[in-house]
Amino acid sequence: MQVLSHGGKRNGAGRKKGSGAFGEATKVVRIPESQVDTVKLWLQNYKEQVGEASLENLDAISGMMEEAAQLLPLYSHKVVAGFPSPADDFIEDRLDLNEKLAPNHSSTFLLKVQGESMRDAGIFDGDILVVDRSITPRPGKIVIAALDGELTVKRLDIRNDGTYLLPENPDYPDIKVGAESEMVIWGVVTSCIHQF
Repeated sequence: MQVLSHGGKRNGAGRKKGSGAFGEATKVVRIPESQVDTVKLWLQNYKEQVGEASLENLDAISGMMEEAAQLLPLYSHKVVAGFPSPADDFIEDRLDLNEKLAPNHSSTFLLKVQGESMRDAGIFDGDILVVDRSITPRPGKIVIAALDGELTVKRLDIRNDGTYLLPENPDYPDIKVGAESEMVIWGVVTSCIHQF
């Protein structure tokens, strides 16, 4: 009489050791469903760019891990600011905040806000501004200006009677840039990071 065994390890069963895509033994790991695509992408990049791990390419592996960690899920469902609606659990893409906030990476810098003069534009004390030096400052843009050696964030306005730096708070006066004043525009504000 033959006894059949179900489950457990059986001789000769399963994939042969070293026969996988990476040529080595594998291990089962539980991964959150929302991170499966990130792990697959990382493994694909690892296989294509790094190959077999060695001391020389540990920096490359580390860099890819950091890059994958910077990607955040971007859901295709939009959030309603009125009446709520059922949310979708569908991830449309992975979003790199560096790519979104600083597409011109080499010309972008960050500044921390001090004061309330731009409150009505949604810029508050302690916020972090993303500033791009490569964008041409035009009337209506919020800019970082060095006026007589002092940095300020204001909305740029050019009128018949001169150049103005305008606050977005009625408690602060408009600043007319006089002929004797020295003004250098450092860059245009593209985003404001405001934490609650």
